[in-house]
Amino acid sequence: MTEKEQFVPAHLLIHLLWGKLTIVEADSTNTFEAGDTIFVRRNTLAKFSKFPGSGGKAFKTLSIFIRKSFLQSYNKQEHNPSGNALFAEKLCRVKKLVPSPLLDSLFESLHLYFDSGLPLGPELSDIKTRETLLLLKQMDAPLYQSLFHFAEPGKIDLEDFMSKNFVFNVPLTTFSRMTGRSLSTFKRDFKKVFDESPSRWLKKKRLEHAYYLIKEKHRTPSDVYLEVGFENLSHFSSSFKEVYGRNPSALNEPHSKVTLASAQ
Repeated sequence: MTEKEQFVPAHLLIHLLWGKLTIVEADSTNTFEAGDTIFVRRNTLAKFSKFPGSGGKAFKTLSIFIRKSFLQSYNKQEHNPSGNALFAEKLCRVKKLVPSPLLDSLFESLHLYFDSGLPLGPELSDIKTRETLLLLKQMDAPLYQSLFHFAEPGKIDLEDFMSKNFVFNVPLTTFSRMTGRSLSTFKRDFKKVFDESPSRWLKKKRLEHAYYLIKEKHRTPSDVYLEVGFENLSHFSSSFKEVYGRNPSALNEPHSKVTLASAQ
């Protein structure tokens, strides 16, 4: 099993060939099986966990990225009305598409190219992306229309967003972009809201959450360090010990004196 935080900069269709895929957002978790086709909206931040198929068969997907520049060019030719910002934001960011033989056929044709080792090439790639858009238009008109909302995110409530998304281990530039701010404005606004730097606040918040999962939910350090936003177990353990005075594995030992107040 592999797990990775991912900021998705372009609309994305994922066709799951083998294995299982779990996508965790700040407020939802979705699991998909082989044969499913998933739409992921651009500017989505999520954890992607990939599991092998039955019998240990390797995880495998085919993905189609529908980039903003392509959509803008396509829009000029097709004269689609611009997507409504409020409507687009209300739609779910991760969605399983209704099964369709036409969609299966699209991915089967791509599978043949990749398995043969032949390059797809820019011209054929454009044709396949157009075919994808036409299928989405037939299958899910509201989703199709929402693709043509091109505005970047406006300023949003920083405290609410960070409180929901602190476990995602992504650069500060990603957090600033998703909250509608430049990096310098993000850091300045962050200091006003939380009275400390983003890096210090994120580390403290992640360790507090890890403490709760280990102490109250009886999870193991190796089970939670990725979940709370650390890249490796050794860095997590040393950071935890620096704050709480002992290794995270000692939390559930008898007579442990470690308290959450140690992180304050």
